[in-house]
Amino acid sequence: MTEGLWDQETFLGKLREVGGRSYHDKHPFHILMNAGKLSPDAIRGWVINRFYYQTQIPVKDAAILSNCPFHEIRRLWTYRIIEHDGAQGEEGGIEAWLRLGAACGIPREKMIVGGDVAPSVRFAVDAYVHFCREKPWIIAMSSSLTELFAPDLMAKRLEAFQQHYPWVEPWGFDYFKRRLTQARVDSKGALALTLKHCDTPQLQREAVRALVFKCDLLWAVLDGIHLKYGA
Repeated sequence: MTEGLWDQETFLGKLREVGGRSYHDKHPFHILMNAGKLSPDAIRGWVINRFYYQTQIPVKDAAILSNCPFHEIRRLWTYRIIEHDGAQGEEGGIEAWLRLGAACGIPREKMIVGGDVAPSVRFAVDAYVHFCREKPWIIAMSSSLTELFAPDLMAKRLEAFQQHYPWVEPWGFDYFKRRLTQARVDSKGALALTLKHCDTPQLQREAVRALVFKCDLLWAVLDGIHLKYGA
């Protein structure tokens, strides 16, 4: 017998359970990073590979918008693209990550060219863009709910970099600092849309599966980085 519609409290609990067991803060690479156990080459490798993910965030958001027929929801979501790509005279998340690379001693051109991105990382990130292009808009939006768990990760990451990696210039931490607050704003909006528009048992369960997929993807990205650079 098919399980019925969850109430919102149960639905939210199902979503939070995914992060509790599967979010990539539990990955061995992140554990080593937060403990100060990574070499400069491993940190730089993480920054370079993760930058490819950063470049594709506005691409996946544009793909989501292309499938959304409601202009009021598109208006709510459009700010994410601007937030990451930036606007005239205003630095976005991509530029902030380039500054992190510069603070780690990585030439800007090397970051942009992306020649050192591991094939497995590129494959995983491209799979995310494909997912957001092919899935219904609300399911693709719900995959972004990993942001529910991001502020705690960012706080630990910022503390770890400041404590264990003094060779990284502190002016490079702007991205981490802005995500401490922005991730809460982003997740609040995405969660409200998910709870409202996933209004059938099928959509609720697809939303949970989408969040599992996103957690698996972030884990796979770290698998590729860990394999390439070790610890």
